[in-house]
Amino acid sequence: MQYRELGDSGIRVSAICLGSWLTYGAGVDDSAGQACIDAAFDAGINFIDTANVYGIGAAEEFLGRALEGRPRDSYILATKLFFPMSKTDRGLSAPQVARQIDASLARLRTDYVDLYQCHRYDPDTPLEETMAALSTVVRSGKARAIGFSEWAPDQIEAALALAPPHVKFVSSQPQYSLLYRRIEKKVVPISIASGIGQIVWSPLAQGVLSGKYRPGAALPEGSRAASDDAHFMRQFLADPVLEAVQKLAPLAERAGCTMAQLAIAWVLAQPGITSAIVGASRPDQLRETAAAADLAIDPALLAEAATILEGVRIT
Repeated sequence: MQYRELGDSGIRVSAICLGSWLTYGAGVDDSAGQACIDAAFDAGINFIDTANVYGIGAAEEFLGRALEGRPRDSYILATKLFFPMSKTDRGLSAPQVARQIDASLARLRTDYVDLYQCHRYDPDTPLEETMAALSTVVRSGKARAIGFSEWAPDQIEAALALAPPHVKFVSSQPQYSLLYRRIEKKVVPISIASGIGQIVWSPLAQGVLSGKYRPGAALPEGSRAASDDAHFMRQFLADPVLEAVQKLAPLAERAGCTMAQLAIAWVLAQPGITSAIVGASRPDQLRETAAAADLAIDPALLAEAATILEGVRIT
């Protein structure tokens, strides 16, 4: 497993990060979740990402139980805040930051998180108030570093101008894959110049880049695309997209890997990318994706993969 520094934080994380959205504490039972946690450590993954809103606290509670007993310095733990936890608890105001960090730490059964992230930008709270509150969290020892998810370039630049050097943002958590490359134009250049690393989510475009969804075919029973909440991945399920994705199969064969591994290896080879978040409901899924971090694939082949998807990707 590769390990990379997260921005200029001094924190070293595995190139594969285990995510918990739609899985732990909600989508899979605890025994299956624990098996995935154990498989992650066996694969060399030391980086685990969650959020208070995942399962409305259930994912954090599961991780608190699953990680209990492991040395705290053996893993890097990240969580997030912003989305509603109740009718009144949401956003990035100073009272919310103070309340939500304490609630997350209680659920996670730890004294601190390594990375505390703003899950989205809060237009209803002055940015100065949010940055001051996050600074307090870091100075109190409740978080080692701070980050954000899906912020616009102007929002990132404004936050960097406000933050004192010892508590500035060190991470960005955007969507990014061979099919979704919007961050390349502005977010990545700003981040590289500012010591911010990208922890990207959906590197497989919600599983589409694994090749399991085929043009003209019915959606596989039990798949994410077949679920009631699959609206967020419809943009990847059009037949032209699926037809282009199937053209990656010969490249994966040439590289001696699966299509999923090829897609993750491509992400990890791009400028500014620190880690790719993967989900897993079974240990074998995790072992497959974790192995992508150690693949030495010809850069020309990775470039060919990007060229194949050029006409259908989202920029």
